[in-house]
Amino acid sequence: MLERSLSIGGAAAVDNTNPSAQPLLPLRVEGVTLKIGEKRLVDSIDLTLSSHTLTVVMGPNGAGKSLLLRLLHGLLQPTSGDIRWGGAPMSDAVRRRQAMVFQRPVLLRRSVAANIDFVLGLRGPVVRDRRDALLDHVGLLAYARQPARILSGGEQQRLALARALALEPEVMFLDEPTASLDPASVYKIEENVRDAHRNGTKIIFVTHDLGQARRLADEIVFLHRGRLQRQSPAKSFFANPVSEVAQAYLEGRIII
Repeated sequence: MLERSLSIGGAAAVDNTNPSAQPLLPLRVEGVTLKIGEKRLVDSIDLTLSSHTLTVVMGPNGAGKSLLLRLLHGLLQPTSGDIRWGGAPMSDAVRRRQAMVFQRPVLLRRSVAANIDFVLGLRGPVVRDRRDALLDHVGLLAYARQPARILSGGEQQRLALARALALEPEVMFLDEPTASLDPASVYKIEENVRDAHRNGTKIIFVTHDLGQARRLADEIVFLHRGRLQRQSPAKSFFANPVSEVAQAYLEGRIII
């Protein structure tokens, strides 16, 4: 019988006897394009992501960062191109092994604890110790009985992160999860993301915050006008951005 990981935010163990449960990584993206009318919002992206790096996706507004995450998670279908997770196409089975945290959390009209219980119940019997460990991990155990929607913005985002971690995803997408949050919440979320990464979850994290990217990233995926401009180790990107667009972005100049 397949044993599940007990670590917070750790990827669930993979049953290698089941072909449908083979590792999701590497991710291979070939020629992926998304068109709305005649406009290419994502344009012919080729990309390979491995399992051992924390990947940060950056670029100016309108670069296609959020759209790329939604394509990779199967929330949008590409107009053309191919996305393969460990050699397999996107499917409900693949998506169930992933989780996504959006910039604006959508919480159930229930208590903080019940929000976690709902997610845990999707995978089996609710274990109170597991739920309490998740809430403690994101600093919300003391708020377990409070209505989720009266939490502060930072607390709501930490609850959204705890719900994602409750799924024990092998891959977790985070779309600017700390935008406009207070420094204490940013610090806690970054800490939780690092823990999940150390425990084996592949992180794909969108941010506009250069400081955050420097703190978190192993590698940078830099987009501009829907195209992949560069994929490189974070240290190389920040030390030598190569392209004029990337240099302008790092200098805080307006990019059109």
